[in-house]
Amino acid sequence: MRFPGIRGFGVLAAVTLTGGLLSAPVATAAAADCAVADQMVAAGDYWVADGTNLDAIDWQNATFHVGNLALVRTTGQSNHKTLPWAEAANYQLPQDPKRPFFPDDQAAGEAYLDLYTYFHPEISLDSIRTRIKDEVASVQAGHKDYWNYVDALNMAMPSFARMSVIDHDQSYVDAMDKLFKSSEHKLFNELTGLWYRDARFTGSGVFWSRGNGWALAALAKVLQALPATDPHRAEYLRVYKKMAFSLSLLQRRDGFWNSDLLNPFDHGGPESSGTAFFAYGIGWGVNAGILPAAKYRPVVDKAWTALSTKALQPNGLVGYVQGVGDRPATAKATDTAAYGVGAFLLAGQEVAKLQGCSAE
Repeated sequence: MRFPGIRGFGVLAAVTLTGGLLSAPVATAAAADCAVADQMVAAGDYWVADGTNLDAIDWQNATFHVGNLALVRTTGQSNHKTLPWAEAANYQLPQDPKRPFFPDDQAAGEAYLDLYTYFHPEISLDSIRTRIKDEVASVQAGHKDYWNYVDALNMAMPSFARMSVIDHDQSYVDAMDKLFKSSEHKLFNELTGLWYRDARFTGSGVFWSRGNGWALAALAKVLQALPATDPHRAEYLRVYKKMAFSLSLLQRRDGFWNSDLLNPFDHGGPESSGTAFFAYGIGWGVNAGILPAAKYRPVVDKAWTALSTKALQPNGLVGYVQGVGDRPATAKATDTAAYGVGAFLLAGQEVAKLQGCSAE
């Protein structure tokens, strides 16, 4: 069965709500025989069976569940975890009175919005809407420094863009743009086309792979959500293309990117979370016709080969995922995390589309 946007509501509902690890039949023989689909299912199944801290409504699990829904759309199979996870949270975002607009606490909103695509109006967006409206008011009052670390772009931007479309409210995007421009001014290096993680690294020459992965993924998601006529879109597209070009030059021979993008001697082993986000972001650009396939398809294919043959272990564990941090570090074959699996699944979604074997 196919999952063509909202028309796939009934199928997605069935495979998400049915008990047990069942699967819906995939639309075509090509999809059924797709190695990418098998690899995605293996990674998702491993994490829901053996992952850690599965109930938390945090940015790590939010990233996994966004990828997990990409798995459903791509393969026609569900491990029946995302909807119950969101229902248990009552579709609420975490709250910290001391940091009411902390971007990490907004990450779950993206997964809720993905579910809303199929299950509205049953999915409540009240928590996301209230948080965004309050933040818009704060930005309009002159506060623009909430996104002062590059991870924040992925944690918050997609929800701002998508809610603006749902609510037909341009003020969300205008506030988002002010927050983005504040981050861009402080953290984006025009010479390299890369982002510093935060102000502590400005001028250091240290460009963290996963941090740049968060930025590229955020831009890809926002470009998907915004109307073509949106006045802010051109700048997001410019930065996205500049990043993709720089990253295409920095990919290693083995298909990974260095944890420290410009320094292969600093933690020089494989690292899969940054690589997976780059494969997702660049893969989306090729699929969307934004990046020329002749130049960028080989980049994505090479990255997926690395991810699926080196990072993905025989038992389904996605390894070489750098742990939670804010700078380059070493990752081992046994190192995994929810956000690394989510990034792997997002990358697989775009690779399956490129190979013509997605159920979507």
